[in-house]
Amino acid sequence: MENGFFAMAFRMKYIRRWGLMYSVHPENLSTHSLEVALCAHALAVIGNTRLGRAYDADRIATKALFHDLPEIFTGDIPTPVKYYSEDTRVSYSAVEDAALEKLFDMLPEELRPSYETLFDYTPEEKKLIKAADKICALLKCRDEAHFGNPEFCEAEKTLLQSINDADCEEALYFLESFGESFSKPIDTLIQNKNQR
Repeated sequence: MENGFFAMAFRMKYIRRWGLMYSVHPENLSTHSLEVALCAHALAVIGNTRLGRAYDADRIATKALFHDLPEIFTGDIPTPVKYYSEDTRVSYSAVEDAALEKLFDMLPEELRPSYETLFDYTPEEKKLIKAADKICALLKCRDEAHFGNPEFCEAEKTLLQSINDADCEEALYFLESFGESFSKPIDTLIQNKNQR
């Protein structure tokens, strides 16, 4: 088979997220994946430096970067649809597995194991990547609200509750320490502390 794995991965930029909702700023899968990787790395560093954890921050960031790769084939399935029932959750999981298998088939055999391991999560990795994913979705909701779009208000509430219920100290620290800065203008962000 053609070695098309990376050509397909680069198509993440064509996959639109939040398909059922009006967006002031449309978001694609590439942007989302980068942001989740940045956030997951930060959560791992927070865990290591503040909470005495022993995460492999670089590995977690890499896994986060690839976490939605199956959506190249499936598109972004809205969470209420994906988790509507146990049957839909199981069915969607099977579709994701088939999409991954198709992508792995596009790799030379000697490279395949290295990429397969990116989808083998420890419970700690899964928890941080899921928290990072929810934080990025929450920030997207807040961004849309900031620009006057009420479409994301309910999703914002649901996501915030989900993060609070996730028992992830790293996520709570991230939001408490960095969350507010996402709503500030660039001049405020780059202002020297000594100039205040």
